[in-house]
Amino acid sequence: MNFDQAFDKLLGHEGGYSDHDDDPGGKTRYGVTEAVAREVGYKGDMRDLPLDLAKRIYLERYWKPIRADELPADIRYAVFDAAVNSGPVQAVKWLQRACSATPDGVIGPQTLLAVKASDPTRVEARMLGHRLDMMNDLKNWPSFSRGWAQRIAELLMEV
Repeated sequence: MNFDQAFDKLLGHEGGYSDHDDDPGGKTRYGVTEAVAREVGYKGDMRDLPLDLAKRIYLERYWKPIRADELPADIRYAVFDAAVNSGPVQAVKWLQRACSATPDGVIGPQTLLAVKASDPTRVEARMLGHRLDMMNDLKNWPSFSRGWAQRIAELLMEV
């Protein structure tokens, strides 16, 4: 899966505008928080955030930091989705725990070797387990648990 395909798939979960009281991200459009949009210079109303800007943000802030193009194709989307949902550092830590690498949140040569030496199906399932376990402890779990659990379930069904 390349970035364009991953972005299109991601929009199935992150599309639209949201401003939920229990979401620490506040106003979002296409899953991009207002804080991130402002950091990259967007000054407009979040309801009007351009799709092409959201796509650039996802490429620069999520896809590239997890070095998605260097990850095995079988786990690439799951790591990207986790990065979008919980941040690249947290997603990488889950990945590293899943393949028994040091969980420092940075994809470097050791992590890439560990990932590539591991069974991708097992790595993805373990990573998603770590993700679900941590999310279950979040204070806003009651508000978002159905959507988050469904999102992870869909990824597990693709394993």
